[in-house]
Amino acid sequence: MAGPDWSFEQEALQAGHGYIAGVDEAGRGPLAGPVVTAAVILPYNRNIDGVRDSKKLSHEQRLKARERILKGALTFAWGAASPTEIDRLNIHRATLLAMRRAVLKLRPGPDYLLVDGKFTLDLHPGYGQRAVIKGDDRSVSIAAASILAKVMRDEIMVRLAHFFPGYGLEQNKGYPTKDHREALARLGPCPAHRRSFGPLKQIQGCLFP
Repeated sequence: MAGPDWSFEQEALQAGHGYIAGVDEAGRGPLAGPVVTAAVILPYNRNIDGVRDSKKLSHEQRLKARERILKGALTFAWGAASPTEIDRLNIHRATLLAMRRAVLKLRPGPDYLLVDGKFTLDLHPGYGQRAVIKGDDRSVSIAAASILAKVMRDEIMVRLAHFFPGYGLEQNKGYPTKDHREALARLGPCPAHRRSFGPLKQIQGCLFP
């Protein structure tokens, strides 16, 4: 199956845009940790080995691709929304907020965004935007952003595991595995958990404020 290509970027260039950023997220589904986003502007049509949907790569492949992206990109940035923000806003709105934070850090700033998913971002009208469903499998720029976001989030979860041991966050990365659910039932939630998510609200004694 063919991987991502430059067709969306090419359309934006032909429309007169110069700096085209791919934007993606990692961590919508876990019970713990932030949702992490990345935005990246790549030199047009300069292929970087290993850039494809991060979910289709092994951990080692993502690490190698991440290094090639960081070396080859014109610019890149990360954003995040904390578990508290996710609980307050909901995961959809928190993800869009984290994407917006990543985009606004880019220097030079983009004039066109390719955003993974169904939704564009709440930004100044000067930004051209296109939402691309399954964009990490269709756009090279979005695929690169997916790798940067995924590797960064995994590294954050490993660090969080040192502060909040017992949940296996370094292994499950906050996803609702059997061991993670059992640890929650035994220990209750920690500050890294998203208390608005259903499995946590179902745990006896876990009261969402």
